[in-house]
Amino acid sequence: LGVMTEESIEDIINSNVSRLQIFKQQTEGAYIPKCRCPFPSHEKLVRFVEYVRNICFPGYFEQVPEAETEHRLRENLYRIHEVLPDQIFFGMAFAQGECHTLRQQSERMALQFMNEIPNIKRLLATDVKAVLNSDPAAQNEGEVILCYPSINAMLHHRIAHALFQLGVPIVPRIIAEFAHSQTGIDIHPGATIGEYFSIDHGTGVVIGKTAIIGNNVCIYQGVTLGAKSFSYDELGKPVDAPRHPIIEDGVTIYSNASILGRITIGRHSVIGGNIWVTQSVPPHSRIVQQRAINVSFSDGAGI
Repeated sequence: LGVMTEESIEDIINSNVSRLQIFKQQTEGAYIPKCRCPFPSHEKLVRFVEYVRNICFPGYFEQVPEAETEHRLRENLYRIHEVLPDQIFFGMAFAQGECHTLRQQSERMALQFMNEIPNIKRLLATDVKAVLNSDPAAQNEGEVILCYPSINAMLHHRIAHALFQLGVPIVPRIIAEFAHSQTGIDIHPGATIGEYFSIDHGTGVVIGKTAIIGNNVCIYQGVTLGAKSFSYDELGKPVDAPRHPIIEDGVTIYSNASILGRITIGRHSVIGGNIWVTQSVPPHSRIVQQRAINVSFSDGAGI
């Protein structure tokens, strides 16, 4: 840094305003929103997820007297309707660059999502059961709901995926990143995941957008269901084509396995830890790393 000269705060502000205005005009610095509507609100989307969570797991995250359960259910549904249409609207306006013709569409999408909540609740119940069945450390359903990061991740994913399927832009990604930041589990909202899905421990799990996971699948920490390579269009941009694995029913994938590309892991297969898989695997396979070789060295000989 050079020697500082005496400058007033006004001088510093004026100088930096000029510099930043020049930067704004440069292509790489022109991250200017196309739409003047508000953006989706993280704060309101957090509350939206909480309302859905209270419906799916009643009594766990808010105290509800038994006589008031139906009233509270209705209340949470009304709260969802108060929040969601605007957030969908702002997401669509952000993506399309205008905000004049989207109100009816966002309202319709919000109502369609609300019709999906019973199915989200059903799927989450299967996820809780899967965790309880696969982890001997889990004492009961309540412990799984309150403590296990995989259930928190799947709550967010089931919500985000339903919105993604409806064509809602931006909002599903924001909700998915809530779970990523809280749990270390990164699931793109486009990933399709079946019933009775469990993630043991979970830290470092990555599941890509076009991954398809069947029923009764169990994966462990550090597993990646990723892409091996991309195709590019004439402008040099990656093509958004199916590029992530298909995991069939009953598969178990142990920690730090990387399964890459549009390949299929056949039903009831077991993929061992620290494995790099880039080719399809037939049903009932067991893929494990080679056994370690025990070699003795004397005074560094052989190293």
